[in-house]
Amino acid sequence: MDYVQAHGATIPALGFGVFRMSEAEVEAITAAALETGFRHFDTAQIYGNEAALGQALKSAGVDRDDLFLTTKVWIANYSADRFAASVDESLEKLGVERVDLLLAHWPGDQVPVARQIEWLNEAQAAGKTRLIGVSNYNRAQLREAIAMSTAPITTNQIEIHPYLDQSAMAALARETGTALTAYFGMADGAVPRDAAIATFAASHGKTPAQVGLRWLLQQGFIVLSKTARAERLAENFDVFDFTLTADEMAAISGLARPEGRIVSPEGLAPDWSV
Repeated sequence: MDYVQAHGATIPALGFGVFRMSEAEVEAITAAALETGFRHFDTAQIYGNEAALGQALKSAGVDRDDLFLTTKVWIANYSADRFAASVDESLEKLGVERVDLLLAHWPGDQVPVARQIEWLNEAQAAGKTRLIGVSNYNRAQLREAIAMSTAPITTNQIEIHPYLDQSAMAALARETGTALTAYFGMADGAVPRDAAIATFAASHGKTPAQVGLRWLLQQGFIVLSKTARAERLAENFDVFDFTLTADEMAAISGLARPEGRIVSPEGLAPDWSV
């Protein structure tokens, strides 16, 4: 396993995400994910599977100190009377006293960034999370969050894959020491089907999905993988024994296109141009 350093924090570079997974799927796959080697797990209030993940981790008997656990506060809980209470509910469902990383899930268009960051800081000060961060913030919002926060903004979790140019956000992350966490790395199934990526995969004796994950890891991102199929776990984890060449990295980055963004829900997503 590789690790990403951000503001003194050490984070497993490859995580296991449970977006769009039912409680039954989470319960069925978590033990196998742990056996494969995953120790970083990413969930969210809106996923509806925090309790299933917490129970599965507890049943597996892995030492809590060996896990890196992330959850996210949903925008419906962005209020003075709901934010802290919702975090308490998440902790209860997960069966832990604190998470390792707590994120504001989307900026939305109703509650100022400053308030979201204030509530994240309060959650950390109360011992409910070790680290704080954001998700789906644009560059202007990330700069504001960093300026407003008394604690480091450890990461911005955003959509990153070969068809979306995130170089401007990556430059800002390097400038500010903020880690980027990549979700939708397979671009909703487009990466495993890509002929160009398949060519590079064949030259390394790997699958296109493995090359897609490796492309993200080599850029220093935290990467969330996902599968509900136990037979795919080893494939997703077996990405640390090869290196893409500079030309291969550049060619994959060159697949980006103006319409490459997949996730941008109205009322949740910001103006991505700033």
